[in-house]
Amino acid sequence: MSTHAVRLESAGAAVTVISTEQAVTDWSARYFGTWWKATEADPASVCTGALVTAGVDNREYDAIALAVTQSPHTSTTYARARLLLATDASGGVIRAVSPEGALAYRAEPGMPRLDVVGCRTEDVATATARLAREMVRGLLLRDGWSVLHASAVVQDGRTVLTFGGKGAGKTTTALALASRHGLSLLANDRVFVRPGERGGVDVLPWPSAAAVGLGLLEALGWFETARERMEAGEALHPTQDERVTEALLAGDSTPLWERGKELKAQVFPDQFTSWFGVPLATEGEAAALVFPRIEAGAAPAVEETSRVLGAADFMSGATEDRYPDVFALLGVDGGGTVAARENVAQRLAELPHHSVLLGHDMAANADFLGKVTGLAA
Repeated sequence: MSTHAVRLESAGAAVTVISTEQAVTDWSARYFGTWWKATEADPASVCTGALVTAGVDNREYDAIALAVTQSPHTSTTYARARLLLATDASGGVIRAVSPEGALAYRAEPGMPRLDVVGCRTEDVATATARLAREMVRGLLLRDGWSVLHASAVVQDGRTVLTFGGKGAGKTTTALALASRHGLSLLANDRVFVRPGERGGVDVLPWPSAAAVGLGLLEALGWFETARERMEAGEALHPTQDERVTEALLAGDSTPLWERGKELKAQVFPDQFTSWFGVPLATEGEAAALVFPRIEAGAAPAVEETSRVLGAADFMSGATEDRYPDVFALLGVDGGGTVAARENVAQRLAELPHHSVLLGHDMAANADFLGKVTGLAA
């Protein structure tokens, strides 16, 4: 049986994904290949460095699941799914199983290796990419990077970082600038940042599927493109709620809500370019900070009340609700060391800050934001 491998690299941090299923390595190559460097590797030559192995094997999954459930274990939530964890105190091995996803894991803290086994190829591919990203995150954090909760667009290396909680307008700001002014998208929700050698702050992408509301897709002029692509047999990310898929195929751009949370389209990174013509950036240097607020019917304007970067704008182990470090892959706090975050915050405080009010007119938003940030005439 042949084995396939892909090497993922960003800023000197590298992880190799190995699997007998080419669909698994292809998934990682697609997911990270535009924002991070992804290259095919010779599996026989991979003997050192961080490694994620992945397989589709029902028997192996059953064996690990049995070992976990028959041992003392705890229950937590990881990637929005229930995860049972069992740690061998003497050997230090962490085993885990996600029953709903039919996924099992094996990790040895201190060893740069994690094994993923499951029963369905797509689930294994998705989990493998997620854990490979976590391994890269650990390498970057230990090298002095930290993680900001922000979107980012780039023009000639100059990067605009946009901050705010859910619904504040991070995605709207980034995509308005990218779609209207041809800026490159560097990240939709999170970025890696580190003090640069020239006195600024370097920025790297956090690859992930991007959540884009149906109304925003329509406002950007992308809704019909997405519908046509899906009718032709292409698909958005599998984490997308089926109700969103149905609405897209039906041509209904009415925003969908469930218990106060908007259900959104889940866009693969490469689909921003192949579907919507938005290029992706692989790095940049922070040039400005934007703090948006969206109000229906509002005309874009500068807010009188200014906002500054705060501790809550950084990710941390305490705020990491989707991907807690259950497999001990990071070695430091999930958002970076305190010193790294403080250093970045001091440098970002010296950059222009823009608190802005935005409406629902994407053309007006984009033109206003371009002028305010100086990234477009």
